[in-house]
Amino acid sequence: MRQPDNYLPLVREQYEALPYPACDPEDDRRRLAQTWLEDLPMINHYCFAGRQSFRNGFRALVAGGGTGDPTIFLAEQLRHCGAQVVHLDISAASIAIAKERARIRGLDNITWVHDSLLNLPELGLGRFDYISCSGVLHHLEDPDLGFKALLGVLAPAGAIGLMVYGTAGRTGVYQMQSLMRLVNAPQDDMQGQIANTRAILASLPPTNWFKRGEDLHSDHKAGDAGLYDLLLHSQDRSYSVGELFDWLAGSPDTGGHGMHLAFTDVQRGRAPYLPHMVLGPRPPDLVTRLRQLPLRRQYEIAELLVGNIITHSLYVTRDAACTAPYGDPASIPFYFHEPITGEIMAQVFGASRGQPFVLNHQHSGVSVTVDPGRYGAQILRLIDGARSFGEIFDQFRAQWHGKAAAPDNAALFADFRPSYDCLNALERLLLRHPSAAQAAATIGRQTPNTTPMGPLP
Repeated sequence: MRQPDNYLPLVREQYEALPYPACDPEDDRRRLAQTWLEDLPMINHYCFAGRQSFRNGFRALVAGGGTGDPTIFLAEQLRHCGAQVVHLDISAASIAIAKERARIRGLDNITWVHDSLLNLPELGLGRFDYISCSGVLHHLEDPDLGFKALLGVLAPAGAIGLMVYGTAGRTGVYQMQSLMRLVNAPQDDMQGQIANTRAILASLPPTNWFKRGEDLHSDHKAGDAGLYDLLLHSQDRSYSVGELFDWLAGSPDTGGHGMHLAFTDVQRGRAPYLPHMVLGPRPPDLVTRLRQLPLRRQYEIAELLVGNIITHSLYVTRDAACTAPYGDPASIPFYFHEPITGEIMAQVFGASRGQPFVLNHQHSGVSVTVDPGRYGAQILRLIDGARSFGEIFDQFRAQWHGKAAAPDNAALFADFRPSYDCLNALERLLLRHPSAAQAAATIGRQTPNTTPMGPLP
């Protein structure tokens, strides 16, 4: 039987009084708010092996959509695809803001549902190809019950884009939450709690852990809704990488769900989860051994090394094969998230004349040594988002002037692998299959106003 009040009343009260994230619908007349996990080319690469056209009745659910950022971004990208987006949230005030944003944009491909995601099994909404659930499960009394509700409406070949809080990066946040519970007790007036928190924030000693890491957080500077969500939330927990693997990817025999996880930090991709990309361009010798460890162990090590992963963003699928495979000649590589061209990349990767060089990626802050291989720069120059690897390699061989026979596809894939791994870890080089190429021409895009990467000798 449906339980209309199975959410935590204080959580609903918060989001009715302080819709989150705070936004002005009028801003949608000037700009489109983009969310990292909901970029369709990213979803295609990590969730559908690059083969998703997003047509033929594609259905997306935004579970806990709040004031609408992921909903509006998805609906805008899917505007001409005949797809449907369902926005579900427990806060009527938040839904009202999201609806106004959709009205301003003229979006008619969104269905609005005022309810708890815990009730998904009883709502009769059908199955979904993609479910976005960002910043929600960690506010539930039983996060696993919420995840099971999502799985219950996920299509057999579907995927979930998930964001939950990261423990290491939020160390100071949880100390501040504990502090404010002590300061505010027994006061339960929301505005009084906010006023007390602002007074404490203005007087924090420099030794306070939140003060030391305050640059990692911005919500408390963006109005009452953000401050309350960050420092005064009544139900808030976080996860380490290891806990997420145990919970979501672990064996069902031990309480896990047996899912495949693909982590991708906002603006940085997998880079902060890989020790060799965290330890800088001159890492200690033991980095060679670390790179041979299972990915889970590498991610756990990197999370503690880098220290600033405040949220874990990841795609959750039923099969590792959902990620577009490297090594398929039919795959089409394309640059993403920055206005990068093949010529720019050839200059960056070709300046060292085939020798390892230090890549300073200004946009993500990553600095790492990359081996461009013998042919990396030439291959990068030929990537235009239209040619497949097979076509790129054929063109490469057509321009071959060496005395020996031109390398075959296997040799070129092996030579290009370090370059691909680096750029793909940064989410600047993705793949799609030709079967999705026509749709990709419509929905693909590159984020404007970004700073291209540059080498450091």
